[in-house]
Amino acid sequence: MVLTCAAAACTSAPRRSPAERQADAALAARVEAALEADPRLFARHIDVSVERGKVLLGGYVWETEDFYLAPRDARAVAGVTGVESQMQLLRGGRGGGR
Repeated sequence: MVLTCAAAACTSAPRRSPAERQADAALAARVEAALEADPRLFARHIDVSVERGKVLLGGYVWETEDFYLAPRDARAVAGVTGVESQMQLLRGGRGGGR
């Protein structure tokens, strides 16, 4: 049991400081602004979260182009160290095919 607790402590990231949380919130706002500014992208249902400069995109889009544009736009924002997309592509109001 002690080894399990020690292993879990080593694998969990240290807590973010207030300054890190503030920097991540500011970066998330800049990423959201970049997504909204792209006239080719409908970003209303894309969720953005940031931890230590790494952007996580969630939510959903309806167009294949949006699925690829959003991560590309996020990567272009200064301060972004990485982008992970967990967005879902919806077709016909449901996930998957039309």
